[in-house]
Amino acid sequence: MSISKKELVFQLVLLVLVFLFYSSDRENPGIHWHQAAFFLTYALAAALIGYWLMPRFLYHKKYWSFFGYVVLVVTVVILLEELVLEQIFFPGTRRAKGFPGVFYSLLDVLPMITILSGFKFGWDALQKQEQIEELKSTVQESELQFLRSQINPHFLFNNLNNLYSHALEGSQKTPEIILELSGLLRYMLYECKEKFVPLSKEIEQLHNFIKLNKLQIENRGSVDFEARDIKPGHKIAPLILIVFIENAFKHSQSGQTENIRIAIDLTMKENVLQFTCTNNYVPTEGLETVDAGIGLKNVQKRLQLLYPNKHDLKIEENGNSYRVDLSIELSKMNGS
Repeated sequence: MSISKKELVFQLVLLVLVFLFYSSDRENPGIHWHQAAFFLTYALAAALIGYWLMPRFLYHKKYWSFFGYVVLVVTVVILLEELVLEQIFFPGTRRAKGFPGVFYSLLDVLPMITILSGFKFGWDALQKQEQIEELKSTVQESELQFLRSQINPHFLFNNLNNLYSHALEGSQKTPEIILELSGLLRYMLYECKEKFVPLSKEIEQLHNFIKLNKLQIENRGSVDFEARDIKPGHKIAPLILIVFIENAFKHSQSGQTENIRIAIDLTMKENVLQFTCTNNYVPTEGLETVDAGIGLKNVQKRLQLLYPNKHDLKIEENGNSYRVDLSIELSKMNGS
């Protein structure tokens, strides 16, 4: 049986408090030897129940064995109290003769042992809850790592296709695309390892990503990006917003050769970031809807894990346009 220092202090403090309450007597104030002896038997019985019976029987769902042993322990305490302690501290009195006070002793012994052994049960429950929370955190972190591992290949696959198309055409913009792509990949691989990144850094990468994709549109339409009232010192989960922008470019260009219109707006009200992305498109048979791709399902799951009850996402299809509205309640960077 092992017990941590923290648990030992916890149990000793509660034992002292309960003993002071148990020994308080207005008619005969002070702490007496018989009170200490009786309380010691209760404490030993509670320790036996809490540190031996509970782990071996109660926590393994052997309820009948547990309650049988508890009855045995309580019986031994009552016998010890009636036949030994009362004979020592109250010899020759009515209290020390036979068993007239067995039921009285039961009403005295049972509540005290229940309270004292309950401290151990409460401690174990708290420790179990901490383990559950730690396990939940580990599982959540593993799931987030898995989701983030899906983002980079998804992003890289789409942009390598675009780079391949420009290379086949012998476009002079191919070196610029490679430069922008390498910068974004560097950010994804080395700077996005943390769960959260500075909002300013994420917006900077959005600029780079939009610049990279605007090279594909050239003179076939317009892309507007505006970030207003962005307050410094806030943090955001990396690569949350970029998925919506990527889908806007992908769906705007599918089957559409001109009049491409994409509008992206970022603004903050207090600590709430409001993101809006709209794009037009030409309906094409077999075209995936905005909320059907791997990237969007991924980001929706990440939002649920990272911002539970702190985000609101709406995706609307209206005629030949899509609109994404996302609001996220952001936290501040440590030390801000």
